[in-house]
Amino acid sequence: MKKRSGKILIIDDREDILIAARIFLKQHFTLVGTETNPNLIPSLLHNENFDVILLDMNFTRDMTSGSEGFFWLDKILEIDPSAVVILITAFGDINTAVKAIKEGATDFILKPWENEKFLATISSAMNLRQSRNEVTKLKSRQRQLSADIDKAYHHMIGVSDSMKNVFNIIDKVAGTDANVFILGENGTGKELVARALHRQSLRSDECFMAIDMGAITDTLFESELFGYMKGAFTDAKENHPGRFEVATGGTLFLDEIANLSMDMQSKLLRVLETRKVMRLGASKPTDIDIRLICATNIDIHEVIKNGQFRQDLLYRINTVEIILPPLRDRKEDIPLLVDHFVKKSSVKYKKNIKRVSTLAHKKLEKYQWPGNIRELQHSMERAVILTENDVLQPSDFILTDSAMESNGFVFDTYDLEYVEKTIIRKLMHENDGNVTHVAKQLGITRTSLYRRLEKHGI
Repeated sequence: MKKRSGKILIIDDREDILIAARIFLKQHFTLVGTETNPNLIPSLLHNENFDVILLDMNFTRDMTSGSEGFFWLDKILEIDPSAVVILITAFGDINTAVKAIKEGATDFILKPWENEKFLATISSAMNLRQSRNEVTKLKSRQRQLSADIDKAYHHMIGVSDSMKNVFNIIDKVAGTDANVFILGENGTGKELVARALHRQSLRSDECFMAIDMGAITDTLFESELFGYMKGAFTDAKENHPGRFEVATGGTLFLDEIANLSMDMQSKLLRVLETRKVMRLGASKPTDIDIRLICATNIDIHEVIKNGQFRQDLLYRINTVEIILPPLRDRKEDIPLLVDHFVKKSSVKYKKNIKRVSTLAHKKLEKYQWPGNIRELQHSMERAVILTENDVLQPSDFILTDSAMESNGFVFDTYDLEYVEKTIIRKLMHENDGNVTHVAKQLGITRTSLYRRLEKHGI
């Protein structure tokens, strides 16, 4: 018979009980320890992790109340809250058993025991311990994964009045379960705010799940969000929980919610009102417990006016509203964001970028940033990758804002040397270094172009 891997500790004041239990259990488990003195329990638990602990309820000969067992049960659970403890006694009754379970015991055994039942009880307790260990590992892994994912979103940077107002609202509402509706253009950091709310909430150790509602079709809406049962449709090979069930206990972030069709809005509203989801093919609903955060880049009041979004759904999702300003309206934050993303990209790509020049900063601050923070981040990353300088210059940033653009070239200075160098560098890049084509576009000879290339070090 193959022994099961597991560590068992038996604590009883009678040597004959310990010997009998140890001889029997050693046939089935790899490690069985025994102890007659309960005062040694703390040191035993600090030196070893036991899967199951069998604890006598009475260590004094004339004691039959079980109070000693309850005392040591409390001590064990104080040391290891996830301990699996089975109480054993010769004077058990239903009331004592019920009290033992309420106090935190896993099960209750009367002695003398029947070996078959004794083994079954311990095996079940061992399974429970393993399940608890798996849950602990999964939760630890979830926390680590969430922390790793969250690193990319952790930095919310801004000193402008508009961002200070956003930070203030986050601080006030994060610790509640209030539904939050985040409004803002693409790239303004709506998911950043959602993660900050989750990170500062009472649900921070649980799941944060983000769903792009614009990417879910009507046909997949219910199966993805609410789940399905095996056999509910042709490809339903097994039971599948939806996103709402998976996020239970944590935070659910529904991005681009204004893209939902009216039919999907009705189904979502019903779930939010009842706090229950019905899997496809299920006969009864499942309770859910989520903190809801929604976001959109669309003028929500305009789509409501046009009959494309339900007013009652808006009331349900926007207990608190957070409006994120576009980057062009918070110019004082641009230098901070530029320096942050340049440093981050320098580390990522192992480049020794010392700083961004004053002229480059002026150029970046004049730009309107239609793509907001996301565009700024990508621009900094691209500049760090392509530059051959250790100080980023205006020419390292190729921006495309029509307000600053002339024939595809960006200028924020009247310095002719800089303008000439920028035009030549850009045309050389666009023509893959073909001097003949570039000279023709510039209206100069190849010889003149060669002189300028040498002059500017291109």
